[in-house]
Amino acid sequence: MRIPKHLAVIPDGNRRWAEDNGMTRDRGYHSGLNPGVEVFKLCQKHGIEELTFYGFTADNTKRPTIQRLAFTKACIDAVELLTKEDAELLVIGNTDSKMFPEELKPFTNTRKKFGKGGTKVNFLVNYDWKWDINNLNNEEKKAINPIELLKSKDISRVDLIIRWGGRRRLSGFLPLQAVYSDFFIVDDYWPDFSPDHFISALDWYNVQDITLGG
Repeated sequence: MRIPKHLAVIPDGNRRWAEDNGMTRDRGYHSGLNPGVEVFKLCQKHGIEELTFYGFTADNTKRPTIQRLAFTKACIDAVELLTKEDAELLVIGNTDSKMFPEELKPFTNTRKKFGKGGTKVNFLVNYDWKWDINNLNNEEKKAINPIELLKSKDISRVDLIIRWGGRRRLSGFLPLQAVYSDFFIVDDYWPDFSPDHFISALDWYNVQDITLGG
């Protein structure tokens, strides 16, 4: 079975899940924490080398304050949970913005190893694709490999993206690293995560014609 080296997760549907369960929209984000840990452990089990979570974007911070505080706390808590695992963590996002949580700044710039290390885990927090590729317009650096100009240069090309919540869009996710990614959609909301979703995505990926344009 062909396993992706780098898998990415877009954990959508938290607000809709909360509403369907009689809660206010902000209550849905905390319910996405356990699914994140489950996906991490499944990646470990199946030998996936790198995992990227789409935490929140700069555009997401335009939502009502109560929601912004809730998804920011969920990202902080998620990173904290993964510090207790065998992982190598890196947080990528605009740290110059006041919307970037201070608690996660120690995880930026360089990848931090926890436990025995092993699985690389990237969190996109207060991420903006325009911010990420901004240096590509630098005339003095045109001869450099474009990837090296990205703010997210330490994140490798993504093989498989799984998006929960039924939406069929990338929402600004890592535009260069996602250039040849396969894209699998789960209609269930992220808090309703099941390991079957993950296995179905791997089974689907296994039968795709991976040519990278060749």
